Parts: sequence; structure tokens; C-alpha cells
Amino acid sequence: MVGTSLGAVECACYGEGPAVLLLHGAMGGYDQAVHLGMAALGPVGFACIAPSRPGYLGTSLALGATPEQQADVYAALLDALAIPQASVIAVSGGGQSALQFALRHPARCRALVMISACSAAITEPVPFRFRLMTFLARIPALADAMRRRAAKVPQASVCRAIPDPVLRVQTLNDPESGPLLRANLASITDRIPDRLPGTRNDIAQARVHFHYPFHEIHILALVIHGTADQAVPFAHAEHLAAELPHGELLAIPGGTHVSLFTHRALIQPRVRTFLESHI
Repeated sequence: MVGTSLGAVECACYGEGPAVLLLHGAMGGYDQAVHLGMAALGPVGFACIAPSRPGYLGTSLALGATPEQQADVYAALLDALAIPQASVIAVSGGGQSALQFALRHPARCRALVMISACSAAITEPVPFRFRLMTFLARIPALADAMRRRAAKVPQASVCRAIPDPVLRVQTLNDPESGPLLRANLASITDRIPDRLPGTRNDIAQARVHFHYPFHEIHILALVIHGTADQAVPFAHAEHLAAELPHGELLAIPGGTHVSLFTHRALIQPRVRTFLESHI
């Protein structure tokens, strides 16, 4: 727990090098932020800051419900860690607050990487998996049983995330992507009640119409998105990359919302090169 001017923030820090702030998505926490960092960057070369965003695990939602407030929390966290500037990598529901961090604290944000990240209002129905997690939160024994089954039969738990059976097997058998994806999925059913406040808030924030002035974000930005993402439409990423003054788009043909894991071998070197070239 890191004491900041805005309150205590749960955070994992690891690695050495240029600072990178890792922002997880729904049903997340610092653990999933670490999975994000390991998949996007590998184990070495950067000093990674992986917070539980407000409403997740040990960080209270009272610190900031809106993306604007959460952006200020990130700045306060960097202050507390004596880090003047950091690049930001955000996935899924972490996208809104990442964009606000770039808008509200431009001097603190060196570069921005958006991976399958929310950048426009979501109109799709609330995912069934969230309703399932809400149900499991009331029956911890059932959540434990699901976690054990997922560990025993990993392909079954990954079917929804990766519909393509060939890609599913390739991902699970990959020595880096497989363990990270399994750990990421397993964490969702761990401490469910502590992940729900932030998830409910992310869902609410993403379904309120918002329009950010992307043209005011003058830092370099890399937008990575799967063309078959069912959670965050690919069109949103196309619009974001086109509107950012210094934005570039890496489209993942056929990629889903978990493209970071299924296409890690493509994404990881691109992200590392992007950040290393802008230090």
C-alpha cells in the first residue's frame, strides 16, 4: 500500500529502467496489471508500476470513480514514488483513465499504449461473465470449484476468450503466453467481491456517452486492437488512432479482446521498440 496525497493505493512495483504505468481492466487488480506488463513488455528493461485501480482489491473506489479522478490518483501515486514521468500501457477498461492521464497530466505522460482499450462509449450489453461473477461472489465455494476446474482443464475456460481452437491451443502451449493467460483468467475468480466495485464502476463509466479531445493529446501513442474484438469494437481504436496527432495503429487481424496473449509474439516487440525509441 502506497500512501498518496489522495489516499492509499495498492501497487506492485518490479523491474528496472524507464518507468511504465500499467492499467488493468475490469475484474482486475494489481495482479492482472502485472500479467499485462509481463505480456506486453517481458520481464526486463522497464520499471513497472502496477496499481490496483480505484475499486479493485485494496484500493478504495472512494479515491476516484470517474476517469478524470483516477488520472489524478495516478499522478499522486507517481508523486509518492518520486517518479517524475512514466509511459502508460492500458488494457480494456483502463483505457478511459489512461486517456485522461495524458490529457490532465501531459508532462507526466511520456508515451501511451492502448491495447484492446476503451476509448468511446460502449453500447454492447453487459457481458454475461460479469453477471456470472456477481453470482459467484455470493457463493465462494462455487467460485473455488470453477478455479480448480479451470486449472485442471485450461482449454475449457479459454473457449469463450479464444473461439478459434487452433489459436487457443497455440496460445496455451506458448511458454510465455500460456502461463500468463491461465494466471490472468484464474485471478478473475479470486477475491471476486474485492473486484466487483471497480468493475461495476468501469461498466457504468464506459456506458455514459463521453467525447475526449484526442487532438489535445500530443504525446506519441500506439493503439493495438484486434479486428474481431467483441468487447471493445475495433472501430473505436481506428477512430482513436486517426484522431490522435501522433497516433499509430497496430491492427491484429482476427484478434479478440485477449489479443495481447494470443498475439504476444507480435505485440511485445512492437511495444518494446515503441517505448524504447521514445525514452
